[in-house]
Amino acid sequence: MSKKVGVILVNYKDYATRFLTACRDSLCAQSYAAELTKIYIVDNAATTESQEYLKKIYPEAIILSRTDGNYSAANNLGFSQAINDGCEYLVTLNMDTEVAPEWLAELVKALEINFQAGIAQSKILLYPKNDEQKQQPLINSLGNIIHFLGFGFTDGYGQVNKELGAYPEINGYASGCSFIIRSMLWQKIGGYEEEFYMYHDDLELSLKVRLAGYKIILAPLSKLYHKYEFKRSTKMLYYMERNRYLTMLMFYPTRLLLFLFLPALIMELGLLLYSIFGLWLPTRLKVWLYFCRPKNYVRILLIRKKIKAISVIKFSTLAKDFSGRIEFQEINNLVLQYIVNPLFDIYWSLVKKNI
Repeated sequence: MSKKVGVILVNYKDYATRFLTACRDSLCAQSYAAELTKIYIVDNAATTESQEYLKKIYPEAIILSRTDGNYSAANNLGFSQAINDGCEYLVTLNMDTEVAPEWLAELVKALEINFQAGIAQSKILLYPKNDEQKQQPLINSLGNIIHFLGFGFTDGYGQVNKELGAYPEINGYASGCSFIIRSMLWQKIGGYEEEFYMYHDDLELSLKVRLAGYKIILAPLSKLYHKYEFKRSTKMLYYMERNRYLTMLMFYPTRLLLFLFLPALIMELGLLLYSIFGLWLPTRLKVWLYFCRPKNYVRILLIRKKIKAISVIKFSTLAKDFSGRIEFQEINNLVLQYIVNPLFDIYWSLVKKNI
């Protein structure tokens, strides 16, 4: 393997002080040739202090700076610079990780021997919290699943690590925690859609890759440990909710949107009630306000045209892999488990026969 690889890390505020040292040390221990590896750190809320810290802690890395916190734009900047530097493969990696020595070599190998694959995701394990988990690590993601209402969630979360053969296909989307993509493909699909800002960015990119005719696979021997934290901040909730609607409006054919109006309305009413009791009604209203602005629909229509231009397969082909059940590991109440999921699952099975 002699392909030049660009690895992009995104720093946001105190991420580097919390996570970079351990991540850097694991990157320095990679078996893949150091002369073929370039590390880029995009400082996404850059200050003079953060710039100096990054240069001190990781002098071998190329430091790029931005100030507005847009995660999608930060990745675009890093990937663009890597392409300008001649990298044939692009890797996105969360900073709150520690990677195994064969992590990068196995990612590259996955694309080298799977010509139909455009993206390969690592096997993402939860960082051990105790001795038991050190002996038997738990899975964070074996790929991610898409729900027909635009939700995304991990596959295999919390399960005990298991050996997997070959390169299983991921029929949902690749986790942005760690994946590799061919640089020519990234350019072909136009990179990340920066309107997403953060969250669902990996879902949006993966859908474009699959519509362009490429597979997404898991590289099971490319392993890393993710210091995963689920924080329900209002900022996170805003982008998660806004972006799942953006996903539907940008990608879904009109016929499918009409079929999904009723379950979407039911879910919206349920989330409105939940937001009142959860004290994040202002965030819910902010999502509504975004979709009340005509200029946003103009942008959505332009993006729909771009997506159609790169598509070589029908969206309905991908949609048949979508889930009818919402399986949020952190949020699993009785109403969702015994009423919403069974009804939505039945409804989606009927819709799939008519798209």
